[in-house]
Amino acid sequence: MVLEFTKMNGAGNDFVLVDNRAQTVRLTRDQIVRVCHRQRGVGADGLILLVPSASGKTPWAWDFYNCDGSMGEMCGNGARCFARFVQKHAGSNGDLSFETRAGIIHATFHGAQVTVGLTRPEHLKLHEQIRLSEGWQTVHTIDTGVPHAVLFVMEANDSMVQMLGPQIRHHPHFSPRGTNVNFVQVLGHDHILVRTFERGVEAETLACGTGVTASALIASLIHKFNSPIKIRVHGGDELEVSFKENNGAFEEVSLTGPAEFVFEGEVEI
Repeated sequence: MVLEFTKMNGAGNDFVLVDNRAQTVRLTRDQIVRVCHRQRGVGADGLILLVPSASGKTPWAWDFYNCDGSMGEMCGNGARCFARFVQKHAGSNGDLSFETRAGIIHATFHGAQVTVGLTRPEHLKLHEQIRLSEGWQTVHTIDTGVPHAVLFVMEANDSMVQMLGPQIRHHPHFSPRGTNVNFVQVLGHDHILVRTFERGVEAETLACGTGVTASALIASLIHKFNSPIKIRVHGGDELEVSFKENNGAFEEVSLTGPAEFVFEGEVEI
């Protein structure tokens, strides 16, 4: 089978996108892993299929898969890329909405920059204590479409991400779903650096949209930051998270950043 695809990236978080509105593409978990493999396939953090909406609430929906073949509920950087993909391939003009497993996402366009309005965050917990190999660690958690743990650190360095990321991701405290893990360094007022160890990728990515959103929202509570918050990601890009907050409850949460076409091609699977 030959699969036609578009390669895109959002702040370095890269994806293979496929138009499957005709619903003729049926991919196994092994095929998804092979396409996303960086040496034996196209290479990507995830694969996204454009499909018709099952509910009929929007014209479009996605099937989102992590590079390990597991299905993902939500991806902020993927959402921006998907919105531009729909705009180009489905002939949509202006703003659009699409359905995900986390809910309906709304997108607005500013050239190559895209703003996506995210679903309402849930399950906020602050100042939790978990035990790691290095001792007890304070983490804050929130679900921004997928679960995230946030740690504030003096310096988000490679060794910390690689050593603590897998421990926290698989920690019994977060079972059975596991969690994404964000290491947050404060750069200034309303400005943070975020490095994310992603569940499903099982490694650090250059950016994680739901992760920077989680980090920004928790930074607003812990450090009294105001909306909008600017976030520098591991790939060097800057994203922006805007929101309204009322007594720890967040609404009108949005993520703005780049969504870039890289190339189109075909791959045999």
